[in-house]
Amino acid sequence: MTDPGERLRSSLAADSSSASFSAVPADFDSPIAMEALRATRVLHAAHQEPFPAPGRIRVITVANQKGGVGKTTSTVNLGVALALYGLRTLVIDLDPQGNASTALGVAHSVGTPSIYDALVGDSTLSEVVHPTTASPNLLCVPATIDLAGAEIELVSVVAREHRLRRAIEAYVAALPRERRPHYVLIDCPPSLGLLTLNALVAGDEVLIPIQCEYYALEGLGQLLNNIDLVRQHLNPGIAVRTILLTMYDGRTKLADQVADEVRNHFGDLVLGAVIPRNVRVSEAPGYGQSVLTYDPGSRGSTSYVEAARELARRGVDLPPLDAPAGGTGATPVGALAFGETAEPFRTQESQ
Repeated sequence: MTDPGERLRSSLAADSSSASFSAVPADFDSPIAMEALRATRVLHAAHQEPFPAPGRIRVITVANQKGGVGKTTSTVNLGVALALYGLRTLVIDLDPQGNASTALGVAHSVGTPSIYDALVGDSTLSEVVHPTTASPNLLCVPATIDLAGAEIELVSVVAREHRLRRAIEAYVAALPRERRPHYVLIDCPPSLGLLTLNALVAGDEVLIPIQCEYYALEGLGQLLNNIDLVRQHLNPGIAVRTILLTMYDGRTKLADQVADEVRNHFGDLVLGAVIPRNVRVSEAPGYGQSVLTYDPGSRGSTSYVEAARELARRGVDLPPLDAPAGGTGATPVGALAFGETAEPFRTQESQ
């Protein structure tokens, strides 16, 4: 497996040859110089070449029923990286703990308009979406503790598995093309209940974070079986398209063994970027920030930027989804066109 430090040096060497960093010396052997350069890149992302826009709007469900593997952390930091590099991104927090909302600096106390109101109540997503502190290109639909009871309340609701999908389709279809998101990232709870089922029905693709430890592989088969069942009965378009290795500890052979096993099994689905264990990643939510804004020069920050760049490049050639035949039913989000301009989002509060 390629050493993360070697990938970092290679990436820096490539940056030094670009126009944005033509004045930077070619020698980056100093760790401090490397960190300073990467911090500069993140802090001034708006002045650099943006990530390429996808071939269609991508609705990505970030799922793994095992807790503590980096679902929320990956959702938040990938979303921030995509937004900082010019792509309009919407993060939907579907975990009653509300950790993604916390990391994005969005209030999620009781009474805050949230995803609960859209799933169980009559609110639209446009009424519960909030701006974030990370970037004007990034919006968040927060989760409150009310969401903990949503699975029980949805039991008697007609088409309960499709509530989130229909809410997203209605929200995006109502936006002007130049304000539609390039990416919709859905952060799932650590379970395979009705909330996660809603996320799998709503998404067009699944991103699975896998911790580089043995226990992370247990239960993965159950998740893949559930995705297959959703594909057969509820959402024919859903597929696992991305695997992200998280919490990689280069000091242990176990991390390499797990990473190699995952790459051998899933092949090209696994991103080349690996997220290392980094204390800055854990500290950032305590300040209501992502690691990219909390410590942009840290290894965790640069790894997430690298992963987001790779994710964006993979989306360039995705073909648009087909609209329903005969004009019946809601148009899939992936079939809607979006503007290529870099105009950021505007919520109802800012209009």
